[in-house]
Amino acid sequence: MPEGGSRGTDAGLAEAVRAALSRVLDPEIRRPITELDMVGSVSVDDLGTATVAVKLTIVGCPAADTIERDVRAATASVPGVTTVVVDVSVMTKEERAALTERLRGSRAARRPQFGPDSLTQVYAVTSGKGGVGKSTLTANLAVALAQRGLAVGILDADVYGFSIPGILGLLDASGAAPRPTRVDDMILPPVAHEVKIISIGMFVDSPSAAVAWRGPMLHRTIQQFLTDVYWGDLDVLLLDLPPGTGDVAITVGQLLSHAEVVVVTTPQPAAADVAERSGTVARQTGQRVIGVIENMAGLAQPDGTILDLFGSGGGAEVARRLSVGQDDPVPLLASIPLSVSLRAGGDAGIPIVLSDPDDPAAQAIRAVAGRLATRGRSLAGRRLGVTIS
Repeated sequence: MPEGGSRGTDAGLAEAVRAALSRVLDPEIRRPITELDMVGSVSVDDLGTATVAVKLTIVGCPAADTIERDVRAATASVPGVTTVVVDVSVMTKEERAALTERLRGSRAARRPQFGPDSLTQVYAVTSGKGGVGKSTLTANLAVALAQRGLAVGILDADVYGFSIPGILGLLDASGAAPRPTRVDDMILPPVAHEVKIISIGMFVDSPSAAVAWRGPMLHRTIQQFLTDVYWGDLDVLLLDLPPGTGDVAITVGQLLSHAEVVVVTTPQPAAADVAERSGTVARQTGQRVIGVIENMAGLAQPDGTILDLFGSGGGAEVARRLSVGQDDPVPLLASIPLSVSLRAGGDAGIPIVLSDPDDPAAQAIRAVAGRLATRGRSLAGRRLGVTIS
């Protein structure tokens, strides 16, 4: 959408307002509204009244109030502006099409994001069985990475047992997750704690709805999440995989064969067998296991002793077994101690790395995030889009 010209008696002040608006981000797309052609005409009259035309992407845009509030605040911050008038309208169909094509490319050229040439670091978090805290760890790792200033997204690929929206506090009073905003065929992922999130839980009819899909439908859903969702320029994408070695793990291996895998297990030695299988399947699809996280480790007692409720040594054993056949040993990234705050944070929708950062579990999770944050993807073997003439 072409920007309208400035009106009024003070063109210089109008340009100052436009410059201030360049710092206003669309809450869902996470780009300046000026870059998205959401700002039309800007004028300031001789009394200091600034009139700003803003075009929302769709009718009923859930971010409308936030955008209008931020536009008012940014405009009012310009010295010389005494009054702010915001004229809100909606983009035309043609303007929306131009926006989506600029953000994502034409439909003919569209392909799944995060391919082998992407600079986004993709981590698939998996486990051999359910109930080991995989989703809780994924959510907390994502928030801890975002706290380090990285652009982070979570793809909740646990289609049958989706829980990421709840752990990150996106559920309403009825327990329902928000419906993502759609701009034509582009899906905008909701944001919580500075993390972009997409989950099948955002598309079901009710919070208690069960998803009973076979392999082809699961494959198409994951593919759509990688193609139709506008993730923007992420530094890190975390995938919360379902437990086990089923269809979704195979689909992710096919679509994101370059993803690196983190295996979550418990300290119980018997858990090592099933955890090893999830890492083995990842390796068979060409992915590389880069570490093991042992969750629900010892519980600290008042006298300083450690109570191993779930045994000990399981994480180290999984790492040892998965190191066989790899050039580099698979490290045990952390042993996360049992923590009431970790469980409570997941129930309340406030991850422990925010709610209780000094808790030993939070400290261990942040340490893992620090290791993952420094593992940027190498440029070796990838197309850079540079032509030498």
